[in-house]
Amino acid sequence: RNVTVDLEATVVDDVRNGYMNRSFHPEYLLSGKEDAANNFARGHYTVGKEIIDQVSDRLRKLVDNSDNVQGFVMNHAVGGGTGSGLGALILERIAVDYRKKSKIGFEVYPAPALSTCIVESYNAMLS
Repeated sequence: RNVTVDLEATVVDDVRNGYMNRSFHPEYLLSGKEDAANNFARGHYTVGKEIIDQVSDRLRKLVDNSDNVQGFVMNHAVGGGTGSGLGALILERIAVDYRKKSKIGFEVYPAPALSTCIVESYNAMLS
């Protein structure tokens, strides 16, 4: 089971229309209207707040359709605004809604040699 979330619509649209589109249920491919622009605060407090209820709803549907949920696995890059800000927001919501379930995160951290944005290290620290 999988929920795919991105604040930038073009990335999720590529998954929706790609050659592997049958692997993903369209109801669980969520996208926003604008991205977080490499800004933790936009992903966590402004743009992310617009989509978090939809994400929680889809997670609740998946949990309700499961016999015994063991936990949650989250994959996200913490250098950008969506992965760090919205990622932290989703993890906070899971911690509140499903307190006794395990939560495992696989984070992709920015590398100084490959960094494309000066604020990547700050986004990673905040998340």
